[in-house]
Amino acid sequence: MTKKRPEPNAAKPYDKTSQERTAIDRFLARNAANPAPRLKVTKGKEIAPHHPDALAGQLLLMDALGTGDPEFYNGLIDQLARVGSQGDQTNEQTLNFMLSVVKGVQPKDQLEAMLAAQMAAVHMLSLAFAQRLTEVENLPQQDSATGAFNKLTRTFTSQMEALKRYRSGGEHKVTVQHVSVSEGGQAMVGNVAQGARETAPEKTAKSLPVLTGAQQTPTTVVDGPECAPIPFRRVSKR
Repeated sequence: MTKKRPEPNAAKPYDKTSQERTAIDRFLARNAANPAPRLKVTKGKEIAPHHPDALAGQLLLMDALGTGDPEFYNGLIDQLARVGSQGDQTNEQTLNFMLSVVKGVQPKDQLEAMLAAQMAAVHMLSLAFAQRLTEVENLPQQDSATGAFNKLTRTFTSQMEALKRYRSGGEHKVTVQHVSVSEGGQAMVGNVAQGARETAPEKTAKSLPVLTGAQQTPTTVVDGPECAPIPFRRVSKR
């Protein structure tokens, strides 16, 4: 009679570290705060929200794009799909990446959504020319790719600044916390400690020795007629 081999012990579940648990909690919180679904591409052309309820998925995406206009939503998704297309086939992964960029900006209206879509497109082209730089075969190709890459990255930076100005209403606020003007000096802007001018003379008086007439050595005239010593007189400051 053969003996049964003991079954191996079941593998212990992985004990996650505190950092891993924190990362998981943040991931779940971010997804809960932004429930907009991704897009799915069927037959290479048909685009629809990846959601059990197509209408609910579209409304979630429209809210994430800062619009309540279905025509704007359809137009913007179509434009993103064209940029992310390879020939007649829409690349689902590229489309969802660009959509994720737009959603990440969290546009408040249609203008911000359009600007975010442009930023996504510029970013795609920037990396395309960055890749082309690694494949150049001569100096003209390198100069062409470098020039295009530099223009695109500068454009992306300008778009970010434009978005900031639009959200702030174009206002530049400068806050002056405290201004102190010293006697005979220039204005100092910043956090200046109170009572600095009152304590300065006291520190100076304590650090310098006080000379009196008793401590001063009398001055005499050499090779001249004898005269009385001239006592040292302290000049009082006014």
